[in-house]
Amino acid sequence: MSIATAFEIMLAAVLLGLGIWTIVVRETFSATVGFVAYGLLVALIWVRLDAADVALTEAAIGGGLSGVLLLGAAARLRDAEPMAEAAPGKLLRATAAALSVLTTATLAGTVLLLPDPAPSLAPASVANAWATGLSNPVTNVLMAFRAMDTMLEKVVLVLAIVGVWSLAPDSAWGGRPGPRHRADPYGVLAFLARLLSPVGIVVGIYVFWTGANHPGGAFQGGAILASMWLLATMAGLADAPPVSSRPLRLILVAGSGLFLIVGLAGLLFGAAFLSYAPALAKPLILGIEVAMVLTIATTLGLLLSGAPERSAEPWAP
Repeated sequence: MSIATAFEIMLAAVLLGLGIWTIVVRETFSATVGFVAYGLLVALIWVRLDAADVALTEAAIGGGLSGVLLLGAAARLRDAEPMAEAAPGKLLRATAAALSVLTTATLAGTVLLLPDPAPSLAPASVANAWATGLSNPVTNVLMAFRAMDTMLEKVVLVLAIVGVWSLAPDSAWGGRPGPRHRADPYGVLAFLARLLSPVGIVVGIYVFWTGANHPGGAFQGGAILASMWLLATMAGLADAPPVSSRPLRLILVAGSGLFLIVGLAGLLFGAAFLSYAPALAKPLILGIEVAMVLTIATTLGLLLSGAPERSAEPWAP
């Protein structure tokens, strides 16, 4: 047995044990920490599978932004935990366990019963990659062969932020989301925000820009930019804009809006909806990705900030 195989077996065992522990632990905060660690280990597994793009997304979303969201929820639920005495009954637990085992067995059986080699459209996508001018096969697939799915994902983000904003009371509508964070301007958090935010912004832009030819892309870069924004907000160095801001709303719909415009142009002047002329394919895709990274970063940051609950007036210390 090679060292790589032994490492992969150990990693799978640790991941399985951590997943079980995250489910059975009773404390919300402990389960959240376990979930964040689980996401980081899954990202490492994707690296071992040579899926660097998926690993970047999992680390940014599964281990990063989702962890921040769940930690905030756990902090709010901490006072209510002692009051929650009701626990799932044995029948419900047994049913959930049985369904989990059945799902695992179904997935394992499906993988084992696949023909060898498994059916794949990879050769066709590689053969037609020249039409977009993109060297990264993942970005090529997402922006060309699965362009409809990618566009609808941005629509889902817009619907998600509308759903969060709809939870605001009428008196706060149009105001700023979430509480105004106050931190010691000379403390560790403010120091880290001043130190890491500029570096993180550069890294986020680089990850986005290099996605055309190397692992990366708009979603990964947008998630990093959103993290830097949230870090500056939690350190009290920045504040969320009011939801009534027209530029903010334009940014939120920029990704899906530009995608739709390009798609309709392909329908009117090209071969089909969301088709690109080979001579213009790469500039159009890069333009869409610029709009998408702005939409993704802004939407993720606002989703984690929460519903409007403060005045739209600028905060003064």
